[in-house]
Amino acid sequence: MKEALTLTVDGTEPMSAAAVSAVQEVCDRAEAQGGSGILTVHVSGTPSGDWTSGLDVMLVSKWERVLRRLERLPLATVAVAGGDCGGTALDVFLAADVRAATNGTRLLISRDATATWPGMAGYRLAALVGTARIRRAVLFGLPIEAPEALRLGIIDEIVDEPAIAAAAVAGLASGLAGKELAIRRQLLLDAATTSFEDALGPHLAACDRALRGTARQEAS
Repeated sequence: MKEALTLTVDGTEPMSAAAVSAVQEVCDRAEAQGGSGILTVHVSGTPSGDWTSGLDVMLVSKWERVLRRLERLPLATVAVAGGDCGGTALDVFLAADVRAATNGTRLLISRDATATWPGMAGYRLAALVGTARIRRAVLFGLPIEAPEALRLGIIDEIVDEPAIAAAAVAGLASGLAGKELAIRRQLLLDAATTSFEDALGPHLAACDRALRGTARQEAS
């Protein structure tokens, strides 16, 4: 039986080397499982005060790169948010395949001393719903309430029990190969920024890979 993978992210804690290591560790474990199962992430909290004090761009770069690794894992990921969710919690939440939130959840772009934080959470929000719909949240830090996030497609459902969301994703991912899921995810992420001509090659390569896999199964 594959190990049940979980990650808990406390957004009240500032970005840190420990946070980077925690995400790296769960990514290592996920990749070692050979592309099966799901990763469940629980996120909550948002930083306050001078949370950027002591940060440097090297650490921020490491954090963003490990998030990209999380986003490309060869298995399904589900994140459940509760309460106010910002900072590192929002970053991880937006990197998941399926996103759920409990009643009362609010998504927030955190502020630094002068404005909202210019991290990749704003990029991911814009990629999900377009710039116009999240302009006030990204520019001014206005919270996105759970019902609005559901309407915009930032979250997939509002749940009373986080375990329900994880179980639903487990059902969706049942029988799917994690490596193939990762390929489909990347094709989907690239669709918004890639022309048809440039996208055709990777899609054909994925189709060829799928057909070869079917042929191998039929021959065995």
